[in-house]
Amino acid sequence: MEQRVLGRTGRQVGTVGFGAWQIGADWGHVRDANALAALHAALDAGVTFIDTADVYGDGRSERLVGRLRRERPQVRLMVATKMGRRADPHVPEAYTLGRFRAWTDRSRAHLGMDTLDLVQLHCPPPSVYSCDAVFDALDMLVVEKRIASYGVSVETCAEALAAIARPHVATVQIILNCFRQKPLDEVLPAARAAGVGIIARVPLASGLLSGAYHETTTFRADDHRTFNRHGEAFDVGETFSGVPYGIGVVAAREIAALRSPGVTPAQLALRWIIDQDGVSVVIPGARSAEQATANAAAASVPALTRDVHAAIRAIYEERIRPLVHHRW
Repeated sequence: MEQRVLGRTGRQVGTVGFGAWQIGADWGHVRDANALAALHAALDAGVTFIDTADVYGDGRSERLVGRLRRERPQVRLMVATKMGRRADPHVPEAYTLGRFRAWTDRSRAHLGMDTLDLVQLHCPPPSVYSCDAVFDALDMLVVEKRIASYGVSVETCAEALAAIARPHVATVQIILNCFRQKPLDEVLPAARAAGVGIIARVPLASGLLSGAYHETTTFRADDHRTFNRHGEAFDVGETFSGVPYGIGVVAAREIAALRSPGVTPAQLALRWIIDQDGVSVVIPGARSAEQATANAAAASVPALTRDVHAAIRAIYEERIRPLVHHRW
């Protein structure tokens, strides 16, 4: 798998990583055995980067990744986690050094790591980006060797640009896919110029771009694709990338028709992200070993042609842009 430097961390990671939200919670229950099989399959396929968070299943995702690390100690794996969403209420005043120490200690225990590779603020309140004390506290965590590097997971392009302007932010995680193309305009160029890594999340628009769903598909009650369609639980942009489901199904079908023989719709969508200049790693989730293996194989799909990129852009401009571009 092609390796890229993950921004200011200085670490090399494969272009396709593993997003561990799906094995933690909010996607319907995944048995431990299936989750671990997916994680092992990802490593077998060359994945070297896993993204998790302390709130995914209230630590379940981190604990599963920690077990993987114990079972595969020979793999030089980079693990990123997140903190901040445990605060209740989730307000800027919660972002203190004391809470950062407590949250990272919990993650260190779950993951079995003395020093966390990368900790990201988990979609913090907008005012956090202008608060010097927050970033001073993150710097202190580095000095204390609780963490090696830090970044920010953001909702909007404006937040991404604010994070990139911070001198010690190593990475920015942002929704980037065929349905969310606004980061191409300013965020990716700014990240390249600053040497900040870009972690592309929600790459398949909650599965829409996998080609597996139809207008009549239903999801379990404990799946965010049921309970967060209108932003009832968290930002609506995290579910189907904020695109109305029926419109997304039609647009995804049109994009899938552009793939070459032997390439799945999901691999086409992942390859589109890998092709973007400035992307360090894309983090699709997986519920099974088969999904993890297929996702990783996207790294071996040849770069898409200029015509395919133009066709995907045209579908975005016609069907999707008016719904999402101005919002995030």
